[in-house]
Amino acid sequence: MMKFDWHKDDINAQTIITSHYRNTQNVRRYFISVCGESFRFNRAFMAWMKQSQGLTMGEAAEHWCQQYKK
Repeated sequence: MMKFDWHKDDINAQTIITSHYRNTQNVRRYFISVCGESFRFNRAFMAWMKQSQGLTMGEAAEHWCQQYKK
């Protein structure tokens, strides 16, 4: 299996957060498309993402919306 490229591979709700996850512009675009223009990375959420291997990006978006969306 090829390593997921967080910079250019397509991201959707079923994309699994891997051990080599990175906060990229591609990831930011995904979160903005799901969570809205108010999406911002913050230290707490970035740390949560690093600890969330095996979860999906859909679950991550849901977490951000519950915790940070105003």
